[in-house]
Amino acid sequence: MPRGRSTFTKRQKEQTRQQKQREKTERRNQRKDNKPEEGVVVDEMQELRELAEAQAALFRIGSEDEPGVPEVFLPSGKIGH
Repeated sequence: MPRGRSTFTKRQKEQTRQQKQREKTERRNQRKDNKPEEGVVVDEMQELRELAEAQAALFRIGSEDEPGVPEVFLPSGKIGH
């Protein structure tokens, strides 16, 4: 006996639902695996500071002024220590 259209549609919806559930579970498990170990806290601000310092060091390369002395540029000219 052939199945009706509504039965086919219901089966398709159920298969889609099950597939989505499997994908969701897989993503959840991947997040758990990629999660940093417990007790290890990543200090993002510290990382950002280190990156900023490294970038600032690149700009200071070849600078003839005193190291570590900031310079201020104004429309009227340069003011530095």
